[in-house]
Parts: sequence; C-alpha cells; structure tokens
Amino acid sequence: MELTPVLFYDTTAENTSMGSKAPGWADQWGSGSFSKEDDEKFMAKIGHNNGNASKKMAGVKAAASTGLDKAKTAAQKVKSGTSVGIKWVKNQYQKKTSK
Repeated sequence: MELTPVLFYDTTAENTSMGSKAPGWADQWGSGSFSKEDDEKFMAKIGHNNGNASKKMAGVKAAASTGLDKAKTAAQKVKSGTSVGIKWVKNQYQKKTSK
C-alpha cells in the first residue's frame, strides 16, 4: 500500500499571496456544526438524557458517602491500633532500661 501526500493548496512561488486559491478552514474540515439530532444521539449514548444524569449522580454520591464512612471507620481503627502499639513499645523500652 502506497501513501500519497495530499496538498490542500498550491505552494509554488507564483501563488504565495494571501489572496491565493487556498481553501478556507470550512472547506478543509467541514462546517463543524452538528444537528440537534446528533447531539441527542450522543447524549443518549453517554447516558445524559431525560434526567438520567441526576439519578446516576445521586447513586454515585450515595456510594461515595458509604465509601467515605467506611474509610473514616478504618482510619479510626488504624489510629487506635497504632496508639496502642506505640504505648506497648514504650512500656517495653521503659521496663528494659529501668532494670
């Protein structure tokens, strides 16, 4: 398979002025506008139609809240466990150095 370069406008020395035959942006890339139908199809595809987004967001917030509560509980357990462990090590050190 051979690739051939595509030139959008003539770059020769005699055709380099601003008023050249070069196509404009819209000619090269299209108008860039989408119809309302295209927008609706896209929004439906990603799940943002008919109020579904707010329902999904509520579910996400509820899950995040549950996860946050679990994380707080775990952090408290780690904190108290660490405190107990440090006190135990400190007592062992004091017992050993007081003899």
